[in-house]
Amino acid sequence: MTKEEILHIIRDYADDAHGNQMRKYTPERYIVHPVRVMEKLRGYTDRLPLLAAALLHDVLEDTLVKPPQMLEFLKGVMNEAEAEAEETLKLVIEMTDEFVKEAYPKLNRKQRKQMELERIALTGADAQTIKYADIIDNAIDITANDRNFAPRYLKEVSAILKMADKGNAELYAKAMQVVKDSYNSIDLR
Repeated sequence: MTKEEILHIIRDYADDAHGNQMRKYTPERYIVHPVRVMEKLRGYTDRLPLLAAALLHDVLEDTLVKPPQMLEFLKGVMNEAEAEAEETLKLVIEMTDEFVKEAYPKLNRKQRKQMELERIALTGADAQTIKYADIIDNAIDITANDRNFAPRYLKEVSAILKMADKGNAELYAKAMQVVKDSYNSIDLR
């Protein structure tokens, strides 16, 4: 199979896993976000594990899929390239928020986000590169559609970008610029 065929199968797997989930602000299926994240990332890398992880980055966090199931799927679709399948899963795990409300109900959002920030700062350069593409897509979407929440979100991701600076330098700069421009667009309205 070609890389594009593999990515198409992974996209369909992520779409199926997300089921009927929709984007919060638009009447689009959830998969549009991971696809946009992958496409943003594609401008900076063509490595299959990163592109696949971009498509899958919210699956473990937002669906019932567990890491062993995902690894089994990836091994099957990546032409038995076990190292690439394992790298993809590692990246997805690094992209998955651990300090969520369900797991830490006694902590408030600010406390959970601080713990998540410290965790993200320890992730590898590839996971941080995917995070930059995720931040870009979400910053644009949230700023355009939720003027009340956007300042809080932009503050949170600004903190992440200050701590998570090991990824692709060009995409990092773009993420910083998008966050800055998003802040400015809010201030202008």
